[in-house]
Amino acid sequence: MIGDQEAEHTVPRTEIQEIVSKISDLNKWRNVFSFHSLEISNSTHQQGNGSTGNGAPGAREPSGLQPQVPLPCSAIPEPLLISPDTGGRPISLEMAMELRKLLFGNVSQLFSCEWAKACFRFHEPYSDLAYALETEKGGTRAILMAVQAYIIKYLLFIRTTEYTHLERLCRVSHQEQGEALAAALADTLWAAGGGGRAVICLVTAAIYVVPSSNYKADNFTERIHLFEFTEKAAAQEFILGHINCFKDERSHGVILFLYSLLFSRTLERVQEDLDCTATPLLNCSFGNITCTQATLSLLLTGRASPHELDGSQELGPRGEGIEAGQQRGSVGYLRWSRAQAEQQVCPSLRTPRLPIWLCSITGRHSVLFGTDSQILSDWKRERVFHLYFYNGQLEQTKTACLTIEGLGFLDILFTCVSFSDTHSHHWEEDQSEDPSSPGKRRLSVEMAIRTKWAGATVSWNGTDPFF
Repeated sequence: MIGDQEAEHTVPRTEIQEIVSKISDLNKWRNVFSFHSLEISNSTHQQGNGSTGNGAPGAREPSGLQPQVPLPCSAIPEPLLISPDTGGRPISLEMAMELRKLLFGNVSQLFSCEWAKACFRFHEPYSDLAYALETEKGGTRAILMAVQAYIIKYLLFIRTTEYTHLERLCRVSHQEQGEALAAALADTLWAAGGGGRAVICLVTAAIYVVPSSNYKADNFTERIHLFEFTEKAAAQEFILGHINCFKDERSHGVILFLYSLLFSRTLERVQEDLDCTATPLLNCSFGNITCTQATLSLLLTGRASPHELDGSQELGPRGEGIEAGQQRGSVGYLRWSRAQAEQQVCPSLRTPRLPIWLCSITGRHSVLFGTDSQILSDWKRERVFHLYFYNGQLEQTKTACLTIEGLGFLDILFTCVSFSDTHSHHWEEDQSEDPSSPGKRRLSVEMAIRTKWAGATVSWNGTDPFF
């Protein structure tokens, strides 16, 4: 009798175990398909069930929701998808819509293929341009060159190495390239977070946002997971551990960094920085998406003010503005355009703590830097010194070395006393010259340098002048 009772209980238990095993196998296959962006909707397996499926806690995949098939240019490579169990918190529909509004001014605009493909990709290690990021023509170059400036800062003035001067930038391994990028991204995000926080955005396999009639999905933003850090070193270590999510091809690395920048600042404070204007952070014109002055300001100062770069920033609602704008950062900014020659960059950006400048020259972005950290703190070193120029174009295969012969303190004083009544500028003389006369107009790069060192002469040291 007892044996018969045990047999009756054994059969159901065996059937239950078999069912559980099949469910487990089914979940494994669902994870595999989800990993390849072929996620099976919960409605296929759980009709009428309100379960949230296998996504991260809080992930919502309502019945009937079918993920959109991504365009080839925005496909997410397999190795760059992280597990939802990594931690952090998923993006919400409200956050995605506010993010889109700040960037484009509406919730229907999507990033172009050019932006979707952009990532932080270095030149070959141990080469003349081992420190340098490869860039394409277009709106992403501004962000890439801004990060490039912070990469140079790390390699020249922070990294511990036996190499000196320009060798510090050429003798860089593949591992050190990743370390430099992680340090640069963390440095920028930490400044945007006010020196107290950094938020890093990565992409998961699960979809967290349900597209609405007003929001157009891109199959990328809807997968964002946010990781917040209150220690800069921890944020930098986390970025380094997921560095392929920013530097591998087709990783959406530039967009991920831009998202991280906005969330580090917080979307509310970015809106305050914009002074409640309707001007978005990105300018869309004839299919081209470019960065505005507010975006450049966020990259360089940690504040997304459209007036920060020219020094006309007024005191903001949080007490930021005039006092913050007078603080010298580690990376500066130089700008030159014949059409806007009168518009000067604020003095604190023209004279940063370190000799590294993001340059906007006739609307194109590049980096100018020196290897002597004392150039900007000792006027005697500014008589004759070297600067190096990198513009990110494919045609440039070697860093250009420029010799700058500036005016000393006594020369400047004498010039001011002798010619104070004329108040003339070199660029004004250039404008009066015949545009058809070759060689009379100074190069735009040299004019950008003169916005910092008035009257300086520039030698290209045998290199054919370019840009």
